[in-house]
Amino acid sequence: MSTLSNGPGDDPATSTVASGDGAGVVELRQVQIVRSGRRILGPVDWQVEAGQRWVVLGPNGAGKTTLLRLLGAVERPTSGTARLFGATVGAVDLRLLRRRIGVAGPSLGHRLAPGLTALEVVLTGGDSSLAPWWGRHDDRQREAAAELLRRGGLGSRMEQVWESLSDGERQQALLARVLLQSPDLLLLDEPAASLDLANRESMVARLRQLGTEQPHLPVVLVTHHPEEIPPGFTHGLCLKEGRIDAAGTLAQVMVPDVLSSCFDVGLDVDCSGGRWWARAARLP
Repeated sequence: MSTLSNGPGDDPATSTVASGDGAGVVELRQVQIVRSGRRILGPVDWQVEAGQRWVVLGPNGAGKTTLLRLLGAVERPTSGTARLFGATVGAVDLRLLRRRIGVAGPSLGHRLAPGLTALEVVLTGGDSSLAPWWGRHDDRQREAAAELLRRGGLGSRMEQVWESLSDGERQQALLARVLLQSPDLLLLDEPAASLDLANRESMVARLRQLGTEQPHLPVVLVTHHPEEIPPGFTHGLCLKEGRIDAAGTLAQVMVPDVLSSCFDVGLDVDCSGGRWWARAARLP
């Protein structure tokens, strides 16, 4: 079921980044990441193409965060070849790659400058800063940021101070922030973590809406819970002990045998109305 890449050899080192007009947005070939002599990830063969929306599942310590750091051009492989937009990680300036990659997750909120309004938080996405540069934001950018907040249900919260927003509102604002970048690859690190039921459902609905608004935008979503997979996601990848346990379409991956193997527990899995769920087949 794995999605593999069998393209040409490594790109030569250059000072620019490939345009990414081809289908392969992410191409990993025999990629491994080793720290202090311990293999954290790999070997991994995986490809993400334009328009695909992947969910990455796996237990704690499976390597999900390390995989996202690699896809976000923050981490380099110890061995193997990783390509983003056709450029080989390690052969180009990683800062150029990062400009094309949007990353959203709860951890970013703790790094923002204090006292910002929701609108100001979104505006920091225009130049990937942690505080707004007012001289760089014109009326067009401010209106684009405001529209993204409205789409996330925060039209009445634009001038509210960040610290006073609820967890759900903050996650919607962080998603709007990263979308202001107009990324060519969107990475979502547990965007529904710690959210209550209502806010989780609002986030799932927004991600479903995003798939309709930007159908060609490739997305990689990391989550622990199948219930957080938005309708319209196309593929699934299961990580276990740093390796791919399964990869393919959601219909191939979201089955009891595959998820039970990944999480080392017997699971019942089902789908209704485009939403997935999984629970223990037998309670302890």
